[in-house]
Amino acid sequence: MAQTTNDIKNGSVLNLDGQLWTVLKFQHVKPGKGPAFVRTTIKNVLSGKIVDKTFNAGMKMEFETVDNRNLQYSYEDGDNLVFMDMTTYDQVYVPKSIVDTKFLLEGTDCIVSFHDETPLSVELPASVVLTITHTEPGLQGNRSNAGTKPATVETGAEIQVPLFINEGEKVKVNTTDGSYLGREN
Repeated sequence: MAQTTNDIKNGSVLNLDGQLWTVLKFQHVKPGKGPAFVRTTIKNVLSGKIVDKTFNAGMKMEFETVDNRNLQYSYEDGDNLVFMDMTTYDQVYVPKSIVDTKFLLEGTDCIVSFHDETPLSVELPASVVLTITHTEPGLQGNRSNAGTKPATVETGAEIQVPLFINEGEKVKVNTTDGSYLGREN
């Protein structure tokens, strides 16, 4: 069954020149003059690059099936990270090169995208709770940097935290940009 640009929806995965792109936004446009077209914002599945692309209406497209599975991170094994499917208990090996491990802890539930049983990407939860392993004591008089200081979390990543945070405390961290979201008990 041939698919065309009329079948584009948010979340569709397109094969353009051998690369997989996910449709983030689309808009069918029918101008008063000239042919209709489809304006899209697409994201490269492997590199994460986001581009705007316009297609002629009715143009034949190659759509791909991407399988998203909820998997739990288990451990590191050489150049791979091992995830477990919590329903079948199958272990899945994912290359380290496609995973941002800055905020990845054992036992973290992630969404792993597959195409033809090949892992494409790993999406971490929006936020994680991590323990501060090292930070300098905050000095109340030091306000030159808006009341924050660097701190190292248990995964080894460095984040900025308020001056009142001490070693051993648990903090909530945004996995997208590494920003401090608050204290956890």
